[in-house]
Amino acid sequence: MPLSTNPTTETPTDRLDLSEVKVDPAWAMRVPAALALRRQVLAFAVVDGHACIAHAKPIDAGCEAALKKHLKLPLRPFLADPTSLKETLSRLYTLRDESTSRVSGGEDAESAVSLCDELLSAAMMQQASDLHIDPAEHETLVRIRVDGDLRDYRPIPASLHTAMISRFKILSGMDIAEKRAPQDGRFRRDGNDGKPVDIRVASLPTRHGERMTLRFLAAQTESLTLERLGMVPASLDQFAHAINRPHGMILITGPTGSGKSTTLYAGLRKLVASGSYNVITIEDPIEYEMERVGQVEVDSADKVSFSKALRSVLRHDPDIVMVGEIRDQETADVAIKAALTGHLVLSTIHTNNAASAVTRLADMGVDRFLIAATLRLAVAQRLVRRLCGKCCKPRPLTEAEAVAIGHPDQSGATVYDPAGCHFCADRGYVGRLGVFELLSMDQSLSSLVAGGADEAGLAKAAKQSGMSSLTDDGLQKLLTGATSPAELLAAVTIW
Repeated sequence: MPLSTNPTTETPTDRLDLSEVKVDPAWAMRVPAALALRRQVLAFAVVDGHACIAHAKPIDAGCEAALKKHLKLPLRPFLADPTSLKETLSRLYTLRDESTSRVSGGEDAESAVSLCDELLSAAMMQQASDLHIDPAEHETLVRIRVDGDLRDYRPIPASLHTAMISRFKILSGMDIAEKRAPQDGRFRRDGNDGKPVDIRVASLPTRHGERMTLRFLAAQTESLTLERLGMVPASLDQFAHAINRPHGMILITGPTGSGKSTTLYAGLRKLVASGSYNVITIEDPIEYEMERVGQVEVDSADKVSFSKALRSVLRHDPDIVMVGEIRDQETADVAIKAALTGHLVLSTIHTNNAASAVTRLADMGVDRFLIAATLRLAVAQRLVRRLCGKCCKPRPLTEAEAVAIGHPDQSGATVYDPAGCHFCADRGYVGRLGVFELLSMDQSLSSLVAGGADEAGLAKAAKQSGMSSLTDDGLQKLLTGATSPAELLAAVTIW
């Protein structure tokens, strides 16, 4: 009997809108492009051991057999909106035509081209941040980082590894003959939505061949807005007030990969849109291109370091300066002086919480009275995965979890866990949001900093003045179902 959706039980309003679905390319690309496009079918996820198939017309017996042959799983059909299905299929196969849709033999060069196109398409379809190519003795493991979670894509035969690495080297302007030294490169590619994506490439020699990591940086910044970061309204107002002050320093703190640069870009975007400013940034590397902003990239050969570039930038009469990271005493000293002389300075620094930004600057040799005079706002942030709103399931917060997040009084409160469905590709999460801690330097806190208060004392005073800690902000997101207890506990360290 053909696999088809009974028209008497599903109406057009029941049709699945694929724009709301997180498509898993690892399964979609198991179906040849010719079959998927001709029959207008899409394998978009696997849930409970069944391949989820989106289709606009009933699936006949021949199509059903072909799908089972390629997917090797029982099928679960979903009647889809024809327009969204067509658009999704078009985006998925933009980078590949049928002649190179699968790597199934032929010349190594042709196979490498089609394989690299497949990996790029799969990564961009999932809005991945990184693509990792890691050679082993008998095969090459390909993994894709999506929403901070590193996922296996599929193994690649070891025989194709060298050709695949060479192809990416050619695209990124690297030396294909050099295999014993690390290299860096970059290239730009149109994404599946037609928007350009900057791709940074780094290679590293390992025992079984060259390891390669590709980092995807969206060249467009339309989506980089403060409202999308996940700040609660009170924090959003506090941050907006700080960046609209004419001078001083704003620091974003947190570990690598916590979204610090994204927050800075969102703040800059708001400033540029709200007035006429001379804005110059110093970055390593430039992650997003912004209109009406002068962007300087730090040179790895140290011809253009953060401190050297910052000194030169101050001669260009900037209103706002963004320094990608304060790494050393020299950069910190110049940044502090810039903030003292009437410039708004935005930067990042690696610390665990907002109060420790003061300690870190002091450890670099910056006088405390200068920190007190210039620091306007310190923001600590983490990223957590956002729960899929279609399948998250409620439960009471356990006593142990409530204690772990520093709120034992919330034991028994309703929180939510991931479940997994066809909308989120059985992951339980879709996208990420920030958890924030904003320490605003009022007169009393500035006096404590100048007087030599330690980190614990400063944090206690800030808490008494109304600062919400990372766990306070995280608790609000737990209770509204934005994220899960497991995600918060994994992201936020409790002292």
